[in-house]
Parts: sequence; structure tokens; C-alpha cells
Amino acid sequence: MVQQQALDRAFGALADETRRNILTRLGDGPATITELADPAGITLTGIRKHVDVLEAAGLVTTEKVGRVRQVRLGTERLDDAMAWITFYQRLWERRFDGLEAYFTLRGGANDTTGTNGTKGTES
Repeated sequence: MVQQQALDRAFGALADETRRNILTRLGDGPATITELADPAGITLTGIRKHVDVLEAAGLVTTEKVGRVRQVRLGTERLDDAMAWITFYQRLWERRFDGLEAYFTLRGGANDTTGTNGTKGTES
């Protein structure tokens, strides 16, 4: 249950383009709230709300340094989300492999049926 909540928060945070852009920017290194707000064209309050969502998801950390707040990528990063994605990627790959094997056994791979459902003719 706890892991599901963490995944929900991570995917919820990633659902917003502005928050994804913040994470991309933080990939270059820490930034202040002001440095994040300027290129996004968002108010400091608005960007702070986005950062709060990212922080609640464990994707970023913030630290007050003097009069400014520094934002960094979180230590948890996207490990849980990547594990979830990888699990389902493998699951679907196995299912598609099974489907491919089924059609191969049925002769579907060598089928000469045209797109209109009729057998092709040889010239």
C-alpha cells in the first residue's frame, strides 16, 4: 500500500509538463525558486506549488540557504517508478512474444492474404 501511494505521487507529479520541465532543469544542477520561475514564466508562488508537489513525491529536495530556497533532484529519484515500468514492460514483451509465437504456429507469418482478405494471385 505504501509503495502504491509513492507511485501515485510520483506519476501524479510527472503528469504535469511544468513539473517535468523543472526536473529536466534540475538535471543540470541545483536551482533557486527564482531560477526555476523565470524561464517558465510562472510566479514564484506558482513555481513553489509545483516544487511542493515534486517534493511530496520525493523527486526533489529543498533547502533554505540564506534568503533563497535551493531545489535539487531528490535522492529517491524515480527508482520505484522505473521498477514499476520495467515490470510491466517485461510483462507486455512476454505477452507479445507469446502472441507472435501463436501466429507463427498458425502460419500467420507466411500468410499471403492481402489487405482486402483475399488470397494473392501469382503472375
